[in-house]
Amino acid sequence: MAERTMTVSELNGLVKQILESDELLRRVAVTGEISNFKRNSSGHCYFTLKDDRCAVSCTLFRSQADKLRFRPEQGMKVIVMGRVTLYPAGGVYQIIVDSLMPEGIGDLHAAFEQLKQKLGEEGLFDAERKKPLPRFPKTIAVITSGTGAAVMDISRILRRRWPLSKVVVLPVAVQGTEAPAQIAGALRYVNRWDLADVIICGRGGGSLEDLWGFNSEKVARAISESRIPVISAVGHEPDVTIADYAADRRAATPSNGAEIAVPDREEMMQQLDDLSQKLLLKLEKRISAAETALHRLKASPVLVDPLRSVELRQQRVEAQQVLLTAAGERLLLRQERRISEAAASLEALSPLKVLARGYAVVRDPDGKALTSVDQTSEKEKISVTLSDGELSCRVETITERSPGRGTDDV
Repeated sequence: MAERTMTVSELNGLVKQILESDELLRRVAVTGEISNFKRNSSGHCYFTLKDDRCAVSCTLFRSQADKLRFRPEQGMKVIVMGRVTLYPAGGVYQIIVDSLMPEGIGDLHAAFEQLKQKLGEEGLFDAERKKPLPRFPKTIAVITSGTGAAVMDISRILRRRWPLSKVVVLPVAVQGTEAPAQIAGALRYVNRWDLADVIICGRGGGSLEDLWGFNSEKVARAISESRIPVISAVGHEPDVTIADYAADRRAATPSNGAEIAVPDREEMMQQLDDLSQKLLLKLEKRISAAETALHRLKASPVLVDPLRSVELRQQRVEAQQVLLTAAGERLLLRQERRISEAAASLEALSPLKVLARGYAVVRDPDGKALTSVDQTSEKEKISVTLSDGELSCRVETITERSPGRGTDDV
């Protein structure tokens, strides 16, 4: 009898039925490393889960993928929860994934670290982006639950520390799926209408799931885009959220956020008292110094005996006059002596002295002194200047002196 044959489709259908009917395979938890992760336009995700020896295909449908709080990445070690089945068209068995979480840490922690890294690389947490807080804010916006203990603590502390500030409360959901959108919307609303000088955004303590609204990328971007400085006041001291990194200032608790937002009037009053004391001491010192200077002026000779001061100045003027007169006389004597010496020198060089010794100056009709017989001619009129007068003469003869003859031959 020939064995009954079946088609491939029948075989795959049978195997699929066997796999899905096995109680052990209906709910499996498998640990492995993600490889070849892909997300289709439909939203379904496909990847391979492998260890050092084997691999299995996995499918994560959109309905489950949208619930993930972290982003699956190549090489990430995860725990897959799901059921084993067969994809008939390809004849490949696979795991239909119901949930996926990083191995060793929860999915919330993984999502937190991934978002922190992403926004940090974009520069949203850089210190250069942080805005300074106003020292004396006129209006403070508080974004938190309208019924929680946090809003009561913040309002109480603000009234006690700095009652001059106006407090505007914007109630929002601080946990649950609606929280990120409401918190981000409130932040943008305050900025749009310029409602405050500083914003306190936060809530009281809780589990990581309770605080997750402040780990939203939407909230982090709304904080970083705020023109108004934002104080993040979420949970307790150990709790750290993405909002804390994005905010201009992190507060350990909501109460601490209120303390950061405004000064303490008691401390300000004490500072004013200290400044008043310092100012008073400085004024007393200045008054004392002025009184000392006044006493010194009152005892000065100018104010005690004004005429005496004038007399002293007159004496100084007279003394200066004497000194100037003596200096002038000495100067005149020196100038007279110099003039006498110059006159004697001029007298010694005077041509009249030469004429007085028997010499004469002979000039042609033009008055030019003759120094050679070649400068005149016979019958020419010449003038002869002596020490006591002048002679008009005519040249009768010209006798040239031979070279080598002395004056005795004239």
